[in-house]
Amino acid sequence: MKITMIGTGYVGLVSGTCFAHWGNDVICVDKNAAKIAGLNQGILPIYEPELDGLVSKYHQAGRLSFTCDLAAAVKDADIVFIAVGTPARAGHGDADLSFVYMAAKEIAPHDVPVVVTRRRTSELIKYAANAFLATKITFMNELADLCELAGSDISDLALGIGLDRRIGSSFLNAGPGYGGSCFPKDTLALLRTAQDYGVALRVVEETVTANEARKRKMALKVLDAVGGDVDGLTIAVLGLTFKPDTDDMREAPSVPLIETLQRFGATIRAFDPVGMPNAAQMLDDVALIDDPYECARNADAVVIVTEWDCIRRLDLTRLRKLMNAPVLVDLRNAVSQESAEAAGFRITMIGKPVRNNKETHSAALAEKEAKSAVTAGGGVRGRLHTGNDGKAGTAGRSRL
Repeated sequence: MKITMIGTGYVGLVSGTCFAHWGNDVICVDKNAAKIAGLNQGILPIYEPELDGLVSKYHQAGRLSFTCDLAAAVKDADIVFIAVGTPARAGHGDADLSFVYMAAKEIAPHDVPVVVTRRRTSELIKYAANAFLATKITFMNELADLCELAGSDISDLALGIGLDRRIGSSFLNAGPGYGGSCFPKDTLALLRTAQDYGVALRVVEETVTANEARKRKMALKVLDAVGGDVDGLTIAVLGLTFKPDTDDMREAPSVPLIETLQRFGATIRAFDPVGMPNAAQMLDDVALIDDPYECARNADAVVIVTEWDCIRRLDLTRLRKLMNAPVLVDLRNAVSQESAEAAGFRITMIGKPVRNNKETHSAALAEKEAKSAVTAGGGVRGRLHTGNDGKAGTAGRSRL
């Protein structure tokens, strides 16, 4: 089958490559000539696991090609997919569909077969699906708060309700709040559409409000973990992208978390295996370190925000020995609580019973004071900006 994919972003390029993998001949079209030139040379504009190898493989095999010539691309196509951006309109919240309309108008004269449904129905299908999943995530996040105080375990709760086929086990992992492009954008677009027709979608409204509040509330978990005050402390943040296996920083929970901790006076160091170039455009005064252990060196607390495999597999004993204090805040439940405690950590997790940390707080403060006495005169702690290979990185302009 001959397939034309209009758009070469996170949706278009990945989908087009998958169609090529399944034996189809795929042409990906984009008006950005520099992006197309890069793709033809094997330079990808985005990161997805194993995508570079698949693109190279099928491009060399002749099953995946890239062009700016839309007319030629759709001429003999069996199916045409429009996968262009639909960003939220500034000041409105509804989706800007102008790129979709432009692509559709360019396709129309070429007599391409079209699957037809009502335009508004097709739009609402996408919005409703993503709003439902966003609501499911938010529901689990609020249940996690209840579990912490009720002495329950959110992991067991999720397993229990997930066995019900009417609910399913997907999107039941509690965490610091949803991010990315689709969920935040489509929930707001659905609300805007409902407002235009005078319909109140209270559940979706509360989902959006609760999710935004949760992202910043995660900073309070860090404050609690270190004894109530981060002023003058160094916090190491592991994982910056909104989910693992992507370089996408859009609406990532790490951003409001970091900004809130900075307002409370913390110095922030951060690590992400692929997201740091994009993070540098969104954060200010953050030292970006290319090694997780070096990021944690001399830190007063480590916060896990994204559950990358390389973060899940960290040697917790080694990590602990590098730090000033044994404080680990795991906002993704990415590591084993038992393993962390065996390594000497006082660990705070999502949806796990809250423990009495008074004695551990005192021990941590005593250890910090002892280390400060030993290192007195040795420079300003928490300002190290280099990884183990000597590379340095300081993030640039804030987006807010």
